[in-house]
Amino acid sequence: MPKKEVDGRGGDGGDQRREAERFVRTYSDLILRLSYTYLHSTYDAQDVCQTVFLKMLTRRPQFEGEGHERAWVIRVTANACKDLLRRADKRVLCLDDVAEPPAPDDGAHERQTVLDAVMSLPEAYREVVYLHYFEGYPIRDVARLVNVGEAAATKRLSRARDMLRERIGDSDD
Repeated sequence: MPKKEVDGRGGDGGDQRREAERFVRTYSDLILRLSYTYLHSTYDAQDVCQTVFLKMLTRRPQFEGEGHERAWVIRVTANACKDLLRRADKRVLCLDDVAEPPAPDDGAHERQTVLDAVMSLPEAYREVVYLHYFEGYPIRDVARLVNVGEAAATKRLSRARDMLRERIGDSDD
């Protein structure tokens, strides 16, 4: 069943509100995680999240399916992060952004080591690693999302894995 168009000029406000709530429920975690991987700042990630929500609500794009909508959200989020980074002349570290040490739990140190290594990758490699391993996209979709061919995306992923092995150390030793 197609979504009902609401033009904001007296349409059904209830439908618009339900759609906004669904969008926030469905995508807020994804947008915040992806934004944080680019920006390393909770506040900037929240700003990008708000920007993406506003774009969704004001443009109200129609999608063929949930996969298309999710891809649009990822692309818009990545672009908003890149725009923010381009505009930022000087980054100031806020004490609220300093992460508290994780509570002791099995594997926390290893997960943090891997996350730090992924975050230190150049953007082109970090992007494909994030989309493939953290969001679960197949390489074909990763290639489409980052606007490269499938072979290029595969090569970036391979090089990223090599860089991660160098930074973390090969666990097979």
